[in-house]
Amino acid sequence: MNDLNDPQGWNIRPERQDGGDSSKWNYAVLVPMLGLAAFRWIWSKQFQKKITEALASQNQKFKEERCRIRMETKNKISRSFQEVLEKEKKKVEYRLMKRQEMFCSNLVHYSWNVKMEDELLNFAAQLKVVDGLRDIFKNDRSCAEYLNTDPRRNGCLMWLYLRYWQLQVTLQTHQRAELSFFIFTFNNLEH
Repeated sequence: MNDLNDPQGWNIRPERQDGGDSSKWNYAVLVPMLGLAAFRWIWSKQFQKKITEALASQNQKFKEERCRIRMETKNKISRSFQEVLEKEKKKVEYRLMKRQEMFCSNLVHYSWNVKMEDELLNFAAQLKVVDGLRDIFKNDRSCAEYLNTDPRRNGCLMWLYLRYWQLQVTLQTHQRAELSFFIFTFNNLEH
């Protein structure tokens, strides 16, 4: 009964001599291996899930960054376009003042005035203000007093058109800013 070579409470019994494959040694190795395989499978699934989440997060950040860069580029282009347009309007203003000064001067021949008007019309064709210029050339006959030295006092209709064109530039600037704001907001709502 108290045989030390064959204890009753052993989990793993030595292999029988009859060659049976149903030994508990097989289970002793198999169970930890299955546990290890299950752990590795669960761990790889969790790791794969984290990788997928990280990729989704990076893609979202990439889309937001791309949208932000695109908006910055559009804003820079729009600002530079507005600056160029503003400079062109200033050139038109300067040339109109010179034209009006020549128109009001008794010392300048009329042919110079016509030449200046032609140059202005060619220049203004790019800015799409030709109709306004023709109206100025046709109807603006106001001049300051004879000894006037300030060219800003000559012309009346010219200043109204210049103010109108300036307001158009401002309106276009605000419309572009509003449009870019709405596009940026809409793109952020999509993501």
